[in-house]
Amino acid sequence: MTYYGIGWYSSIILLIPALIFTLYAQSKVKSTYREYSQTGCRKRITGAQAARKMLDANGLQHVNILMCSGELTDHYHPGNQTVNLSAGVYNGTSIAAIGVACHECGHAVQHARHYAPLGIRNAIVPVTNFASKLAIPLFLIGLILGFAGLEIIGILFYGLAVLFQAITLPVEFNASRRALQQITDVGIVYDDEVEGAKKVLTAAALTYVAALFTSLMQLFRLILIARSRND
Repeated sequence: MTYYGIGWYSSIILLIPALIFTLYAQSKVKSTYREYSQTGCRKRITGAQAARKMLDANGLQHVNILMCSGELTDHYHPGNQTVNLSAGVYNGTSIAAIGVACHECGHAVQHARHYAPLGIRNAIVPVTNFASKLAIPLFLIGLILGFAGLEIIGILFYGLAVLFQAITLPVEFNASRRALQQITDVGIVYDDEVEGAKKVLTAAALTYVAALFTSLMQLFRLILIARSRND
């Protein structure tokens, strides 16, 4: 029980830097988005118009742009091939709105170009969703009942969730890179406004890095707990 106590409580320390990083990333994306959502594009182009320009420039006239509810709920849906933008982004004429809209179009371009990491991520979504819901319950049941096999299964299931987040990183970074390139090439904004869009997308990317770091620390923590419990 002594080893169990040390493994359980001391392992919490692993989550402290992850929590700090996560709070920083969330604060950074909110402050950066707030700043550039108040910085208007001098061409007065909306997020929806910017998205249409980028999609058309890549031969994706068939991809529709829809408005979705919520704030920062913007996403690309590969099933029906639609770019879904929140009202603030869809109708907004800010640098932030244009950056976010073009980022989601970056995912549409990835899909059309068969970008491998995106295909892998989409393929493992059902398995990852199933595994992530069962990972912690299985681990805790195994820990309480002393079934090492269940603990291992829980750790492996959680590892799948970490793998999903690891694959998500290149997908998100690549979508932002495509967006910034198209913003420049298509002339969606003036050259001196591109840097603002880059700051918005870079801040948003930090949240994915923080999520992966937190998951890795939690995975390491589960491993430490299991090892100390079985020593």
